[in-house]
Amino acid sequence: MLNGNTLRDAIISGANNISNCKVRVDELNVFPVPDGDTGTNMSMSIGNAARELARLEGETVSKVADVAASALLRGARGNSGVITSLLFRGFAKGFKDAEFITSENLAAALKFGVEAAYKAVMKPTEGTILTVARVASEYAEKAYEDGKEPIEVFEAAMEGAEYALSQTPELLPVLKKAGVVDAGGKGFCVILDGMYSVLKNGVMIESEASSGEVKAESEERNVAGEFDGEITFTYCTEFIVNRNSEVDKAPAELRAELEKIGDCVVVVDDDEIIKVHVHTDHPGNAIENGLLFGSLVNLKIENMRDQHERAKHDSGTKKPAQNSTRTETYTPVAPEKPVGFVSVCAGSGIEALFTDLGVDSLVSGGQTMNPSTDDILRAIELTPAETVFVLPNNKNIIMAAEQAIPISTRKVIVLHTRTIPEGISAMLAFDPDSSDEDNAINMRDAYSRVGTGQITFAARDSDYEGHKIKKGELLALANGKVSFVETDMSRCIQKLIKQLLNRDSSFVTVIYGEDVTDERAAEIEEELNAKFAGKVEFTFIKGMQPIYYFIISVE
Repeated sequence: MLNGNTLRDAIISGANNISNCKVRVDELNVFPVPDGDTGTNMSMSIGNAARELARLEGETVSKVADVAASALLRGARGNSGVITSLLFRGFAKGFKDAEFITSENLAAALKFGVEAAYKAVMKPTEGTILTVARVASEYAEKAYEDGKEPIEVFEAAMEGAEYALSQTPELLPVLKKAGVVDAGGKGFCVILDGMYSVLKNGVMIESEASSGEVKAESEERNVAGEFDGEITFTYCTEFIVNRNSEVDKAPAELRAELEKIGDCVVVVDDDEIIKVHVHTDHPGNAIENGLLFGSLVNLKIENMRDQHERAKHDSGTKKPAQNSTRTETYTPVAPEKPVGFVSVCAGSGIEALFTDLGVDSLVSGGQTMNPSTDDILRAIELTPAETVFVLPNNKNIIMAAEQAIPISTRKVIVLHTRTIPEGISAMLAFDPDSSDEDNAINMRDAYSRVGTGQITFAARDSDYEGHKIKKGELLALANGKVSFVETDMSRCIQKLIKQLLNRDSSFVTVIYGEDVTDERAAEIEEELNAKFAGKVEFTFIKGMQPIYYFIISVE
């Protein structure tokens, strides 16, 4: 009989197999941008379950499935990791109250998992891991109806998965053109292969990872977002101007004056208000300039140098929020205010900007380093608010963030921000006097109007959506899609901004990354001001973000 120990060993074996094969699965990705690769995300997600399961002995199938589902959910990283966790959540439902694996509950487990995965994806795409899992479930159901034994039902599922995987290029032209199968589907087949080794032969596939690699994955990382960069100006100054209809002055004039006395200037306006953020040594001057446009509300001035010194002093006694690949115990803080914010980002300058905009907890992550659901949940629980808005700022993190909603002690609203500029725009649109629901609507409306450009490098040779791309070339992305390839940075950024501009565009914010020197950024700023003289205003911010040389916001 296939008991709880068998299922435990099978899942651990599946986790080890995907860990051993993650690089090969990663290499199937056709998108040339450096990202949180599929095999790595799936491996880290199910690896979290393997660590929890290794502590169990003599438990029922039901108990093992419950522990695996819970750990997978919390450890889920990236869309592929979340979908994997949902597929295994079906095991918990299908094996509920079961002591042994039977043909009936195995078929049910696969079916429930597929239903949960399809339900979680807003627009399911066939030719992906969803298709592979669905066909595997259909084959398993047919085997059960034909009276097959449990191991034969599992073999049927594997046969269906492999067949569906082979057909993914026929369903997704981008896969066919690249000559590969779907990476997520392949990862799922690899996990099934690892499980089968135990179910059929009682042989667990061992992990090939060295102790050094295991340690690297298990180390805790600070996600408190503490600002460690150089502070140029002392005071973070924020306020909202209720516009005076009799004042015939454009917000661009206010932005220009603020840039004379500080940096990190953000000015966003509509017909009724102007929202202002600036770092300056003269907050009084900023306020006086704001008063020229109307009356001020929600005024906030904070001494960043003092905060920084306090943070360093407290670092020895306070334990900051942590990123980790394993489930950890922590005590949620008591709510002290109605609303709080969690943002996912990377780069000390970007972290400082989100903190200045009112974000309570920062989760370190983004492209190539997708945080887990538990990382995001921890940040939510350590935010002292009744309602917590979450800004994923990356399309591959949204699903992991949404998995935290039902397991949090707070009311959680996940905004589908896909880029850093969208997250910033959402924060600027928040109104403390509005309801949660109205703020969610207004913040979504705000970030949907922002145009985002990103310049990075090609992680691999690719023939993607009509673009012949060579590893190392500059990639220009317009609103998340590859727009063109370049070899010269100046031409690249000028061309990308020209594409993003429309007749209503007034401001362009350029956030430069850790691989761009201040001198090079200044040169590019001068070139852009000459190229687009009189058309738009440019603001440069030192973001220190990895991966992206430049992140561009067009408003």
